[in-house]
Amino acid sequence: MVMKVSTSMFFDNASKQLGNIQGSLAKTQEQLSTGKQINKPSDEPDKASLITRLESEMARQGSYQGNLKAVDIRLQAEDTALKNTSDVMYRLKELAVQAGNDTLSPADRRTISLEMAQLKEQILSLANSQDSNGNYLFAGSRVSQAPFAQDAKGQLVYQGDQSRMVVQVGDNRRMNLNVPGSDVFVHLVRDDGKGNKEGVGFFQALSDMVDAVTKSDRVNIQRGIQEIDRMQQGISDANAQIGTDMNVVDSQNSVLDEISLRLKTTLSDVQDLDYTEAITKMNKDQLALESAQSSFAKISKLSLFNYIN
Repeated sequence: MVMKVSTSMFFDNASKQLGNIQGSLAKTQEQLSTGKQINKPSDEPDKASLITRLESEMARQGSYQGNLKAVDIRLQAEDTALKNTSDVMYRLKELAVQAGNDTLSPADRRTISLEMAQLKEQILSLANSQDSNGNYLFAGSRVSQAPFAQDAKGQLVYQGDQSRMVVQVGDNRRMNLNVPGSDVFVHLVRDDGKGNKEGVGFFQALSDMVDAVTKSDRVNIQRGIQEIDRMQQGISDANAQIGTDMNVVDSQNSVLDEISLRLKTTLSDVQDLDYTEAITKMNKDQLALESAQSSFAKISKLSLFNYIN
């Protein structure tokens, strides 16, 4: 079998070789400039697809971490408000017990009731606490309106709802973002003095106790002291739940940090460039290109017959 050789064939082969070497060199130079092995899907389609999946997963984990941060900020605000409320409640009880002392005069009790009335207003302010975005902490899902306000009868009542807002903080994990005010500032059930039971709101119970102290009503002062303990228990229970949720935030943050680190490590292994290897390859490509260019220049000056001879 006789193979036909022509000047154009030599030219085409040399041109193709030059193009391949130049393409390889350009790819290596691009890798060195970006620090990445793969800069476009066509470089290595399988690895490019894996990188896309890893980046998508990292973005999802990042959104979970953002949600956790929002939950943590909200829980800290609620925790602070309830701890301050608890402190005020303890002071209210001290004053109520003091007012129940038989040695005090009506004038003394009226003086005590003035401080108690101020403390009740302080608790109201804490119950209507807002976060940095102006949303009310204890209003359930009705975050744009104060949870405790006066109704048509002038009584302070809960105007929020019982909704617990939840956010996704993991592929299979959700967390509560809030505690409804009705779960914190609890309703009470009391005897109306006629053998019947009646419900009374948190702030109405506080107002009744202040009125009892003002009027030196010892029976209702004692009732108020007992009701304070039940109201305090509701606040303590809610604060304990918030503390538990804050621990969950810390735990979930650790989980997400570990997942993110693993994803970043995998992405780095797939995507990041080995500079030593790339520089060595670039030098080889440059030498090969110079050699090919030199050979091409010599071949292009020869006719086929001169080349054969």
